[in-house]
Amino acid sequence: MNPTRRTPAQWQSLVAQWQQSGQSATQFCKDNDIGYASFCNWRKQLIESSEPERQAPSQFIDLSALQPQGHQWHIVLSLGNGVELTLSQS
Repeated sequence: MNPTRRTPAQWQSLVAQWQQSGQSATQFCKDNDIGYASFCNWRKQLIESSEPERQAPSQFIDLSALQPQGHQWHIVLSLGNGVELTLSQS
């Protein structure tokens, strides 16, 4: 028995059908004569490719809010390997 070759569009359609079926993935694969391992691999691939990339939100610190105006601040960030970034208000 030769395995059926499916295109990415066909797999996408099968995953959508499964999502709407309410069946377990195992039962859906049995009912539709689909290899369970292949289905799981494609399902994972398609779901991951449809999710937008998550980025950590940028965080800014308004240093003027930390001290009253007229005061100076000095920050040293140690970045490792002996590298330091120094920020200061003059």
